[in-house]
Amino acid sequence: MQDKEQERSLVNVERKLNQDGFTKDFNVTGGRLHTIDNTVKSYGPNEVTIVDFYRFEGESNPDDMSILYAIECADGTRGTISTAYGTYADAETDEFLKTVEDLGKNLDKAHK
Repeated sequence: MQDKEQERSLVNVERKLNQDGFTKDFNVTGGRLHTIDNTVKSYGPNEVTIVDFYRFEGESNPDDMSILYAIECADGTRGTISTAYGTYADAETDEFLKTVEDLGKNLDKAHK
């Protein structure tokens, strides 16, 4: 479990991203990115850009690390996806995000 300072940090980052238009929550199933509220629409790695990412590390346990990604899809849909880092990582989500990175999608911090 994260300590209170990390929870506040994660909440603050999510709030800021939400204000910047990253309002959807994503997950990866079947090798495609889906919005949690609408699983009918999905995106392949070539339709997704990682705009930014934020790491959150456990204070006493390195296994408590997670990464929050700000994602923009080709149709303009923006949102976030988080994944554990290391031992508890979700292999399917990690593989999808690695594919996106390998396609040359560079970070763009223009959403400030």
